[in-house]
Amino acid sequence: MNDSLGLALSGANDASLRAYQAALDQFKCFTGDPAALAQEAITASPTMTMAHVLQAWLHLLGTEPGGVAVARAACAAAAALPANGREQMHLQAATLLAHGHWVEAGRVLEDLSLAWPLDLLALQAGQQVDFFTGDARMLRDRIARALPAWRRGLSGYHAVLSMHAFGLEETGDYGNAEKQGRLAVELEPRDGWGWHAVAHVLEMRNDPVAGAEWLGRNTDTWSEGSFLAVHNWWHLALFQLELGRHDEVLRLYDESIGGPGSSMMLDLVDASAMLWRLQLRGVDIGERWEAVADRWQAAGVPGQMAFNDLHMMMAFVGSGRQDAQLGVLEAQRQAMERDDDNAFFTQAVGYSATRAVQAFGAGDFSRSVQALRAIRSNAHRFGGSHAQRDVLDLTLHEAARRGGMDKLAAGLHIERLALRPRTRQLRAMLLAA
Repeated sequence: MNDSLGLALSGANDASLRAYQAALDQFKCFTGDPAALAQEAITASPTMTMAHVLQAWLHLLGTEPGGVAVARAACAAAAALPANGREQMHLQAATLLAHGHWVEAGRVLEDLSLAWPLDLLALQAGQQVDFFTGDARMLRDRIARALPAWRRGLSGYHAVLSMHAFGLEETGDYGNAEKQGRLAVELEPRDGWGWHAVAHVLEMRNDPVAGAEWLGRNTDTWSEGSFLAVHNWWHLALFQLELGRHDEVLRLYDESIGGPGSSMMLDLVDASAMLWRLQLRGVDIGERWEAVADRWQAAGVPGQMAFNDLHMMMAFVGSGRQDAQLGVLEAQRQAMERDDDNAFFTQAVGYSATRAVQAFGAGDFSRSVQALRAIRSNAHRFGGSHAQRDVLDLTLHEAARRGGMDKLAAGLHIERLALRPRTRQLRAMLLAA
């Protein structure tokens, strides 16, 4: 049997194909529960190879600690089934990722997409791998190579546009990124990645008014039933933060970011990142760190993903949990001894970034500055977006200021003001200097 784009699916029957296609439809918009639909496809036809592979991808790309075991089991089930060449490459890539080999998995997906550019799952999985490895060029070029094979009317065309928009934004082509992202949302208003891509453009252009309007007037459209909702609420809060509306940021946090209590890794990252930014500005955040730190301790496993470790450390510093802080650093030291890509992510950036946050919390601003200056030019090597990694520059700036390093603080301030002339707090600080 073939899917809606004509790609052959081994072992599928009518019922499994319907469930599988529905799962892909949800995944391309970041809505619903595609993992449940993937399981429905497996139940309908246990011999459907790609249903197992899809289940593996869905449990790997959220960086959940418990997802690895599920993904490995799904890959093992798929490996025992007949598979065509495309499916074999999917399985190879998912298996590599399930064992921590992000870069190699991305390379297999790259070759898969060159041969089958209409395989939307390969493009989506590949872009997520590029995101988690900080490969901005491939975020753009992986999708650009496939674009000529796509056209309006093909199922998922909007998702290809939104992915291309994000890649364009991360490589600095803001005009074309915004154009592609807005078109994606026009074609499919529920495309959460399209809303996200345009939000990134407006963040990088330092246009918080336009950003708040872009997300603020359509919250029901992009948030309802979306597993990207917390992250897009985080972007809306970033725009409000840039405008100095701290009470509104706290309201958004309590209602839609950290307050609802999600223990998903990507949601915990956003919760920590927002509270840390508020704390750097001197905003009273009350007892909010306690709830976030509780969730990190219950659901997080330090040493699995360096980018997650950094945000885990923020929560443990914010809540004053010394033993937990030491536990993260020890887990990172062990992680650097392993034979997987997170060892590199941790060595290159993650360990220094996490130690810098711990030092900042301890009032050792000199050590924090030293660690952050060593990595600020290559921070992309442990993943995330420009907007997310900006927290490292914000921490460096504030550590220099609090540590009495006046010349460095002034230089960082002027540097940032040149990039973000609309930031009210920066202008106020310059006038007061």
